[in-house]
Amino acid sequence: MTMPPTPQSAPPDTLQQTPERALSDTPTLFALLDRWVARGWLRRLDRAFTAFLHREVPDAPPLLLLAAALASHQLGRGHVCLDLAQTLATPDLALSLPPEGDSLEDPPPLPSRVMTGLDLDSWRTALTQPELVASGPGGTPLVLAGSRERPRLYLRRYWQYEQDIHTRIVERLDNDALPAEARAATDATRLRPVLDALFPQPEVADHDDAGPPLDWQKAACALAVRARFAVITGGPGTGKTTTVVRLLALLQARALSANPPAQADGEPEGPRALRIRLAAPTGKAAARLNESIAGQVATLALDGLADDAERLREAIPTEVSTLHRLLGSRPDTRRFRHHRHNPLPLDVLVVDEASMVDVGMMAALLDALPPQARLVLLGDKDQLASVEAGAVLGDLCARAEGGHYTPATAEWLVQATGQALPPATLDAEGEPLDQAIAMLRVSHRFTADSGIGQLAAAINADFEAAAKRHTIRDVLNHGYADLSHLKLANDDERGLARLAVTGSPEHFPAAGRTTTAPMGYRHFLSVMAEQRPADSAPQEAFDHWARQVLTAHGDFQLLCALRRGPWGVEGLNERVRQALEGEKLIDSQQGRQRWYAGRPVLVTKNDYGLGLMNGDIGITLEVPHPDAANSDDGRRLLRVAFPANDGTDRIKWVLPSRLQSVETVLAMTVHKSQGSEFTHAALVLPDAPNPILTRELIYTGITRARRWLTLVETGRGQLMDAAQRRVMRVSGLGG
Repeated sequence: MTMPPTPQSAPPDTLQQTPERALSDTPTLFALLDRWVARGWLRRLDRAFTAFLHREVPDAPPLLLLAAALASHQLGRGHVCLDLAQTLATPDLALSLPPEGDSLEDPPPLPSRVMTGLDLDSWRTALTQPELVASGPGGTPLVLAGSRERPRLYLRRYWQYEQDIHTRIVERLDNDALPAEARAATDATRLRPVLDALFPQPEVADHDDAGPPLDWQKAACALAVRARFAVITGGPGTGKTTTVVRLLALLQARALSANPPAQADGEPEGPRALRIRLAAPTGKAAARLNESIAGQVATLALDGLADDAERLREAIPTEVSTLHRLLGSRPDTRRFRHHRHNPLPLDVLVVDEASMVDVGMMAALLDALPPQARLVLLGDKDQLASVEAGAVLGDLCARAEGGHYTPATAEWLVQATGQALPPATLDAEGEPLDQAIAMLRVSHRFTADSGIGQLAAAINADFEAAAKRHTIRDVLNHGYADLSHLKLANDDERGLARLAVTGSPEHFPAAGRTTTAPMGYRHFLSVMAEQRPADSAPQEAFDHWARQVLTAHGDFQLLCALRRGPWGVEGLNERVRQALEGEKLIDSQQGRQRWYAGRPVLVTKNDYGLGLMNGDIGITLEVPHPDAANSDDGRRLLRVAFPANDGTDRIKWVLPSRLQSVETVLAMTVHKSQGSEFTHAALVLPDAPNPILTRELIYTGITRARRWLTLVETGRGQLMDAAQRRVMRVSGLGG
């Protein structure tokens, strides 16, 4: 990309002698932006956007152009806008600065030096440029919103995204806008017997006079019925999918038992099942939801909910789509086939892993929903936010921990569920959005004796720094059977190789005392070698073999925080490949051959032609050459086996040459792992500080482990510092 020219050349020594001159002199500002771009602190795109504004309005003040460059840059860092007051308080956080400084000579001035003496009033005044900045609707490229004390500068598109999201959620929370029959359907006395059937009270003999503990799943299901918008949030194993399956059963049971409308000839029309669609942000997340929902629907007790239980079961969908496919993505455009003028043909939409949905996608989703349709978001509010700009689920659930349910909501829930809300969750001043959000608080996966659950809770806790360090240290030293804390030196190739190959089961306290043990990559590669059918075997045998290998591969995964460096994806992929090569588990010809049997790959971009989605994992396998069918003449070629992810156990066999957007996945970033679970996950933390190391990243990585977790600290160890650092994405949705 060629940079637009600066208006004129600035004196070469101006930046070093008087960097603050960039705030009043346009050539000096552009010289500064050029230096930041050359260093990698600012994107070329941000500089180009600033030059565009200058060409449109040549007399735009440098302070405005600087704010525009930084606002554009924030989008690449996940923020929806630029908080001017926060930027003045911590100027250097506005750029992508290296975590430990820049070792190159002659560094450009930092924002903290450039902005010396700049105050908020002066900066805000400089943004009074009607041709470029507005305070609301209009055609300007920038929007200044927020309060006088906390002004926020947006690129117009992202301001509009937030406005659309807020407006459409408020509309869906307005029950008065519902037809009379829809409002009547939320009658608590009518819901009570159905909810009692879907959530039977367990036999507990020792609860006190206050009654059994609140069933948060039942309460969440009830709350989700009340409006056309609902959020169900909770950590791993808290039952989000269980709750939503029962919610769908409830909604369909009501629809199928409703009085059918009369036809033109007076004969009643049969009751119509609701059109329900399920979606997730990535192919991997969609596949997991598909598998989970299909299993639960098949076993869900529906007797007493409908006259025809099997018809009801068939009316609960199990097929899950990606959001892009649901909306109808178009190549080379942000627009989708479905929008407000061509809405989605559905009555209920459930979106899983909603923490991964960015602000632009959420706006498009709400835009495409029919007015009377229900939207239910599922997700863990404490997980990493979307890779793109925004943290929509986190913003919406900012008050979820406290509940903030009004007395009217509490009374309605008592009538609908027979159970009272805890007093701590009541708030007479609760907002309408609070009444539509339910947080599941009991984990059925991580019990009190689970080190994974205890560590996740400790990382997520809002303790004072010293107390939090003490709590984390206690968990790591407790000796939980499912938790291993491994420390590796930077040059400990043997330790890394042992972990990758075997899973290092000897580091778990229960090693040797259980029938099963944590595994490494040797497990799936052994299955690949030992279970391979004869070349003359039928295709069904090779499909079965591929399923075995794919299942075994899910028993272990190395996770890391970064892409680059020895402890990032790039470094770990190569080091682990060498370790597996050394054990003769793979033959990659010393890395000269990109494709080899046993190479696991991750799809990094949706490929609708192949039916592969971002996040799908496949394994490269050797199969008989087509010309050698029904023989054992030894001629073989490579194919990549992917699960079909369509609710069946089909296998897709793809030629490696057809896969354009894939990468080796011996190591995977925590970001890419969202929506996945692994029997044994090894979370590898880098040896140096980095802004990407946050509490949310550590929590997300930890909770990818289903049965065993190995937490790996390298070098000096960064766990404690990362646990104190939160992702603070700037937006207007949160307040």
